[in-house]
Amino acid sequence: MEYNVQKDSKIAVLCGGMSSEREVSLRSGKNILNALHRLGYKNAQIVDVSENVAEDLKGYEFAYNTLHGKYGEDGCIQGLLEILKIPYTGCGVMSSSICMNKEYTKRILSTCKDIPLIKSVFVRKGEDVHKAVSGLKYPLITKPVSEGSSFGMTKVNKPDELDKAYEEARKFNDNVLIEEFIEGFFVTVGVLEKEGKAFATELLEIRTETEWYDFDAKYTKGLSHFIVPATGLSAEATEKVKKIAVKAHEIAGCSGVSRIDFMIKDDEPYFLEINTNPGMTDTSDLPAQSAVMGIDYDHLVDMILKSVGLNK
Repeated sequence: MEYNVQKDSKIAVLCGGMSSEREVSLRSGKNILNALHRLGYKNAQIVDVSENVAEDLKGYEFAYNTLHGKYGEDGCIQGLLEILKIPYTGCGVMSSSICMNKEYTKRILSTCKDIPLIKSVFVRKGEDVHKAVSGLKYPLITKPVSEGSSFGMTKVNKPDELDKAYEEARKFNDNVLIEEFIEGFFVTVGVLEKEGKAFATELLEIRTETEWYDFDAKYTKGLSHFIVPATGLSAEATEKVKKIAVKAHEIAGCSGVSRIDFMIKDDEPYFLEINTNPGMTDTSDLPAQSAVMGIDYDHLVDMILKSVGLNK
């Protein structure tokens, strides 16, 4: 079901929230609000999401969801908005919940043989982490299973570094995903929808001043260098990544917008994760990917706004 958002519609820009990605979300929300005002949506307002969000949303006709992380990107706020009958942007309850969990995302995508997944193990609370990774090759990456923005992630070069890295990940989630580290470079591709049809943006290649694409590299100007369109892989590999991204978006049930991350090694892509609510800050990937296609920030915001109702 599609909804016609009018210029005088009362739109809540949902941001902030209660996750570890709160500050990033606030930056995204501020940028989106300014864009909506420039586009003529004068009744758009920031709603900093708290436990009182149901009360705070009274009177709003639509929600522009720019929350990141727990409660905002995992199906929780989406379920509440469904109950309140407030149409919202982006992915729905099911796809948000699946994609927030890196392990369950991989399980869903493993049903498609065309999506290359990195060898990994899922370590539940109480399990022996050294025994669990015995079939993996170092270096490894330890990840909280349901966090974003690289919170709690550590590169593990040798076994005696594993316990500390594992405990760092468990500060965020009881369950931890541990993957073999791909010695390559990072690319990301946005997936947008127009008239209900998903399409991929140009690839964005990221070279960092840090050892890998960690939190500091993502949100500190000067520590990451964006190359867009990507130049580090062949034309054939570029098209392959785009096709995989759209396929992953569709298999996971995403709608409106997502961003799919990959590592590239020897011109071959390896799937990392799906972001169902990509950042929209000054240093975020999706706006840079879209701009090279002629979709400026305001146009991008408007496209995502028009995805209201596609998540039904």
